[in-house]
Order: sequence, then C-alpha cells, then structure tokens
Amino acid sequence: MKAEPQTKNSFPWNIYLSGEIHTNWREQIKDVLKTYQVPIYFSEPNTKHENSDDCGAILLGSESDVYWHDHKGAGLNGIRRRKLILQADIVVVRFGKKYKQWNAAFEAGIAYALNKSLIILHDEEHDHALKEIDFSADAICRSPEQVAAVIAYIVKGILKN
Repeated sequence: MKAEPQTKNSFPWNIYLSGEIHTNWREQIKDVLKTYQVPIYFSEPNTKHENSDDCGAILLGSESDVYWHDHKGAGLNGIRRRKLILQADIVVVRFGKKYKQWNAAFEAGIAYALNKSLIILHDEEHDHALKEIDFSADAICRSPEQVAAVIAYIVKGILKN
C-alpha cells in the first residue's frame, strides 16, 4: 500500500486558547472540532485560577506582601504565555461577561505583535470596549461553535455552519 503524501493539512495546527477561565468555552471548541476531524494541538494558559495565582509563591517562596506574591506568579506565567503564543499558528482570545480580562487583552496584544493569526471571541455587549482589539483580529466570533467552524475552514477548508 502506498503512503499518502503529507501536506500541511496532515500536520496538527497549534491553537492557543487564551482568556476567560470561568466557563467551559475551550471544551466546547474542542468537542466541535473533534466532529470535523481537524488535526489540531491545543495549548492554553494555566486555567486553574489558584494555581496560576500562587505558582510563584509555591515554587519560589511565599511573600507577606500580596504585590510580590502576584509579581512572582505573573513572571512564571509570562514565561509560559510567551512560549505558547510563539509556538501557536492561531491564537483564540475569549473575553467573558463577568470579569475584566486584562490578561486576555495583553495576550491578544502579544499575538498581534508577533503577527499571529488572531480570533477574538466575545458577546456583542463588549463591541465598543474591544473595538481596537477587534480591529486587529482576523475574525471576531460570538460563540465557541463559531470559533470551531472558523478553525475548521482555515485548517481543512470545511464550510459548515
């Protein structure tokens, strides 16, 4: 049996899922993309809030001042974030309803500065607040399902709605 020639589409794309950590939007995207059989490797920041906040103090020593506690964690998370964004083919940034996600805006800016393909996910209520970020994006989506459909099109040319 002769092997199929390998093409760019036969290799996994690396998708970094950034942003809001309080809902299951990442799993929704992954579940939909499984049905499309799209070759994808997902990466993401540490989504366990307390681990993300406390990693610096746990690994480098506790701090009595919350500023330095946060500073240590931000440094370690920054190393992870930069590496994962650098490796990504596409960066998806989710802005949720409940919290102001400065970290998500920061990651969108990093992705844009690195000339990464950028997909933004947020509800209409944030259109005005995120207008500059939206302007920098390649696609603005309203649901995880829409993100999955856009990725399936980008990676395999699949047009499903």
